Amino acid sequence: METAAANATPPGGPGRNGPRARENDDTGAGTAGRVGIDPPERDDPGTRGDATDPAPGDMSGGDTPHGDGAAEQKKPGGRAGRNLPAAIAVGVALGAITLALLYTVKVLFLIEVVAAVGVGIVELARAFATRGIQVQVVPLLAGMTVMIFGTYWGGPIFLVGSFTLTLMVALAWRMLAPPGDAKGVAAGTAGYVRDASASALICAYPALIAGFVPLLLAEDDGPHRIVLFIAVTICSDIGGYAAGVLFGRHKMSPVISPKKTWEGFAGSAVSCVLCGALIVRFLLGGELWQGAIIGAVAVISATLGDLIESVIKRDLGIKDMGTLLPGHGGAMDRLDSLLFTVFPVWLLLHLFG
Repeated sequence: METAAANATPPGGPGRNGPRARENDDTGAGTAGRVGIDPPERDDPGTRGDATDPAPGDMSGGDTPHGDGAAEQKKPGGRAGRNLPAAIAVGVALGAITLALLYTVKVLFLIEVVAAVGVGIVELARAFATRGIQVQVVPLLAGMTVMIFGTYWGGPIFLVGSFTLTLMVALAWRMLAPPGDAKGVAAGTAGYVRDASASALICAYPALIAGFVPLLLAEDDGPHRIVLFIAVTICSDIGGYAAGVLFGRHKMSPVISPKKTWEGFAGSAVSCVLCGALIVRFLLGGELWQGAIIGAVAVISATLGDLIESVIKRDLGIKDMGTLLPGHGGAMDRLDSLLFTVFPVWLLLHLFG
């Protein structure tokens, strides 16, 4: 009995040294090469998913300490578990650049959006490559650029059309250009559904969702609308961070984002509602209640964006999406909540007229 058990094949097929595993490993290496950058640092298998090992780069909406003294770690940023001075400096600099571009030449702001989302696409492709998933980066970057610029002048119909075309090209691209070492029909089709699904995901998140930024900008008061969407997202981060550090005790999602607390979420809600109400009333000329609704919806969407980014990183076994922004992490570590906020803000402003 013991001999039979020792020789039994594990559930799911051959072990890690089998042909399928080698194929995935080869594909992952090939993908990293196609992307042009090395894969991100992987979590230590012994600590992956540990509730005391948060993914860096998040603020209140991510895996930042929210007042739980037992889980605090001694890092340069103090209780934040991050380099807080660097994070503040980077945030202020990005904010100043964004405002300057937004209120001078709108096209320059769109270039900034394309650059940020493009880096996010590459970061996601690099992260998927650690699991042997090949993302079609070239058509996705090209399609995202067309979506952002074309939607500014072409509107929602252009966004839908360019998204559909980008998706079609990405699916065909993978079919016509399988992993470089694949030989024969069977080898060339192996992993197609896996790779195509990842490309489709990135085609929608972040590429399609980012297309609602130019829809906001295209309005007569577009810069003000962009300020509203960014400001409520930032207030969600700052309000949640402050309340979490001071009062955080009850964890919201211990498995996905162990440092997020309900107290931090309450702080995010209060700051978002106040920010939304004031900006809509005094910058956009709307009603206080309209801004309060936008703020209340934004805190939910921003929190969901943070949690979804965290679960992606934990599933892939990586700590963060990159190191581009000191004190923050990668571009996607900052875009996650913004991406999930832009559509609700655009829709509510459209409904409110």
